Amino acid sequence: MIIKPNGEPGYSQERKRTMSQALTYTSYLRLNELLDLQTPRSAGLHGPEHDELLFIVTHQVYELWFKVLLHELDALKEHLNTNETARILHTSSRILKILKTIVAQIDVLETMTPLEFNAFRSLLGSASGFQSSQFREIEFVLGYKREAILHHYPDEMASKKGLEERYQQPAVWDAFLHYLTLNGYTLPEEQLQRDVKESLKPSEQLQALLIEAYRYNAEVRNVCERLLDIDEGLQEWRYRHVKMVERTIGQKPGTGGSTGSRYLSTTLRPIFPDLWAIRSQL
Repeated sequence: MIIKPNGEPGYSQERKRTMSQALTYTSYLRLNELLDLQTPRSAGLHGPEHDELLFIVTHQVYELWFKVLLHELDALKEHLNTNETARILHTSSRILKILKTIVAQIDVLETMTPLEFNAFRSLLGSASGFQSSQFREIEFVLGYKREAILHHYPDEMASKKGLEERYQQPAVWDAFLHYLTLNGYTLPEEQLQRDVKESLKPSEQLQALLIEAYRYNAEVRNVCERLLDIDEGLQEWRYRHVKMVERTIGQKPGTGGSTGSRYLSTTLRPIFPDLWAIRSQL
């Protein structure tokens, strides 16, 4: 600080520039940019269709939550690989809360009637939720992998590289298998050497080991239950999504050329089949 001849405090140009750029709620969250990202395509005598803003915001919020889910799933993998049970349980609990939150968002979207959606649906063109690369990354990181999915994304698409990396990387389940070995369990070699680019397949040998863990190791059992919670949470979101689509467009084809609810119904499947298979044997 500089003291002026009149005794008043003065500041250097650098200090003034810093003060003028002081962090605020608006600048930290970049609200001016964020709130400028909703651009309805509909237009009429009275402006855009009323419900298009809700539709855009809901899906943008989904993508933000997907970003957080990927962040937390990466942390979950790390905690499993380093055998930090307390952090595994904490992180998986947060993931589950986020899944519950995105399910609850469907309640808001379902306030839009079929007529209100159809008022702007034709303007969506080929845009479809099927194209969400972040949701595909979530599927891949959990272990639901299909190489064919990669062909739906053009090479020039910026997000395709991240999706390809997820496809090549071990999944949460692979980190869980490592966690089991760190806790003294001898896993079948076929599980330890499995192709991480393949979707998970049930293993009777692994199921026998999991049953033993459930009966005699409370910590491992709790981790298994949290993974099952995440699996069930994702299935709950898929189910609510199917019912929302059926409620809004019935059996019409989906945007982007998909078969709509018929396709979505085929995705209602468990991610971690071994954790479901052992239920009848406990």
